[in-house]
Amino acid sequence: MRKTDQLQIRLHEINEWEESFFSFEEADVKTTYSRWSEQVFDQLGEKRKQKWLTAIDTCLLHLQAWLHHSRSYEETKRRVISHARTFDPAISSIDDLQNLPLEQLDYLADQLMAKQRLLALGQGGLSGMGGAFLLLSDLPALAVIQLRSLQHLALVYGYDVRRPVELMNLLKLFYVATIPKSYQANEWDKLINEVEEQDRDHVFYSGDDAIMQDAIFEQLTKQLVKAFVITMFKKKLIQGVPLVGMAVGAGMNYRFSQQVIEVGQHFYQKRRLLEEL
Repeated sequence: MRKTDQLQIRLHEINEWEESFFSFEEADVKTTYSRWSEQVFDQLGEKRKQKWLTAIDTCLLHLQAWLHHSRSYEETKRRVISHARTFDPAISSIDDLQNLPLEQLDYLADQLMAKQRLLALGQGGLSGMGGAFLLLSDLPALAVIQLRSLQHLALVYGYDVRRPVELMNLLKLFYVATIPKSYQANEWDKLINEVEEQDRDHVFYSGDDAIMQDAIFEQLTKQLVKAFVITMFKKKLIQGVPLVGMAVGAGMNYRFSQQVIEVGQHFYQKRRLLEEL
């Protein structure tokens, strides 16, 4: 089978995944919840909502910059290149990973993401213990884990997120992967169309630099609801340990992490395929 035919088959598989993953049938409970969440944040007014969104964007940019300059980022980069050399000893940089077949990159990504899922599971279990500090730190810690997961995926598939254009692509992907499913399909299409128009050699980002949109407020509401549920289960102790709350926190964070990883991996797979075809 020719390489082009193989790439077309993979692209068709991703298109089928899109139809399945982004399909959304809104139940009555979810509809009521979405409307309630929208009404709550509408009371802030457009100016206040925009200030919130701008503040979240700024926090994400600073958080991402901190992650880029951390020792963990460099160690991950070296580890990815080292593991890639088992397939091709000539690999010496992130850009060289573009020369590896997609199947080999998928294998490397799966190895890294297994650790990230466990981190999300453990972090959710800690937040489920119900302490004030743990509950307050749950959202920032979860954001760090998901940003790092997307960083790792970008590196594996040959995209250096220290380039400004790739940094913005990653942050917009973070938005797409974290918002409720009812909004994801439209935002996914917008992001795919945007990266298709980008020149692979461009360093600086030239599009709309706004990252977060109103849909993120519903996700923030879900985090508040999760904190409330964990607090309710805090008093249900089993041998002195709030196991129910820990199970709720671990399960919700694991599923959320799984969603982000799944969207992120398919995004970078599709980019690679579109660039090669």
